[in-house]
Amino acid sequence: MKIDGARVDYIANLAQLAVTEEEKRELIGQMNSILDYVEQLNRLDTSGIEPTAQVVHTSEQNYSWRADRVRSGFSQEQSLGNGPATGSGHFKVPKVISEK
Repeated sequence: MKIDGARVDYIANLAQLAVTEEEKRELIGQMNSILDYVEQLNRLDTSGIEPTAQVVHTSEQNYSWRADRVRSGFSQEQSLGNGPATGSGHFKVPKVISEK
């Protein structure tokens, strides 16, 4: 897929950006260059290559920096003591929804 001026206008509109004609020409070149490079990567045969990074790790892998341990936290009274207005065990905030 090649990027043209209409596609740049469409993307700029979605991003609510004002793009000059000079910027549009520059973006067309940059985006087409990126897509050409991605196409080169898509042509590579990676069927025999194992993944080197995973979002989810197996249980035997440990990537944590510290061990989890239970620690005491703040009580509800201590937490609410930091708020400007409290009541009924909650922070009080200004109403933000108007009634019609």
